[in-house]
Amino acid sequence: MNATDNRPGHSSDAADRHLPVLLQRCVDLLAPALTEPGSVLVDCTLGMGGHTQAVLEQIPTARVIGIDRDPQALALAGERLARFGDRFTPVHAVYDEIVSVVDEHAGGAAQGVLMDLGVSSLQLDEAERGFAYAQDAPLDMRMDSTQDLTAADVLNTYDERDLARILREYGEERFASRIAKNIVRRRSEREWDRSGELVDLLRASIPAATRKTGGHPAKRTFQALRIEVNGELEVLERAVPAAIESLAVGGRIVVESYQSLEDRIVKRAIAQGTTSSAPAGLPVEPETHRPYLEALTRGAEEADAEERERNPRSASVRLRAARRLRPTPDHLRHRTTKHHTAKEDRR
Repeated sequence: MNATDNRPGHSSDAADRHLPVLLQRCVDLLAPALTEPGSVLVDCTLGMGGHTQAVLEQIPTARVIGIDRDPQALALAGERLARFGDRFTPVHAVYDEIVSVVDEHAGGAAQGVLMDLGVSSLQLDEAERGFAYAQDAPLDMRMDSTQDLTAADVLNTYDERDLARILREYGEERFASRIAKNIVRRRSEREWDRSGELVDLLRASIPAATRKTGGHPAKRTFQALRIEVNGELEVLERAVPAAIESLAVGGRIVVESYQSLEDRIVKRAIAQGTTSSAPAGLPVEPETHRPYLEALTRGAEEADAEERERNPRSASVRLRAARRLRPTPDHLRHRTTKHHTAKEDRR
């Protein structure tokens, strides 16, 4: 589907198709850093532009650079946000490219960074993208349709050991080895190409007693495949430190995670900045070892019961935020490495 699809059940209006998670909380956390005219927010995961629209409407001094790897999302968000003119700049990129994006479009420093991680509503709702296990579809799962690797490629070419590792590490799947063995056995008869067939195999691979709890039996495997296809955790490992380095002093970063692997990466990066790096026992803390971030949330915030009822996709959200106090000390500054796109990082 494209931005002008008018089939029944579809809308060309991005605002009708996505309910942003913790929308007002995100805006309120970012607003103090965006009060000066021309202040820049980088929305690293633009999606259909819900968070960006709220910022542009509520904070007239701000402009937003919206990054997304999905051309379809950029097209939909671009239509939605066209009325803001040059206050909104769309960029087709993977968000670990944030340093070069900020250099090109914001003069090297941003006042705010927002990351709303995971798969977008657009991707989940488009059956033909293959992200949702509730509907039979091609085994695609690419966030960027211009990249090569698909979920079918993973299932048809990875060896059994790699498949088990991916399911175990990225899906936290207890029955990873059994599922991997069954995937390889099935592909010896015919290649994988449809998600419905995979769901059937997963249901048969997981013991009936286990299927009664823990959600849909395909949930963890589909998560693992999506993460592998799009290199999500490797990208996030690079992106969070890079985003912090892109922040001006006084700038704020807000990150929404939806599963423990993501949240762990975010928590670690923020903790490094909010913790003194001085050796224990020093009578005076050297200036170069003082924290360069201040946490704006106590741990990870969750959606309240009202929002979970209104928007089921908010049930697993974990929100963390921090403010930059000063430049990162040289001995802690992350080395900038040549960016590799998810396409280049995948097999």
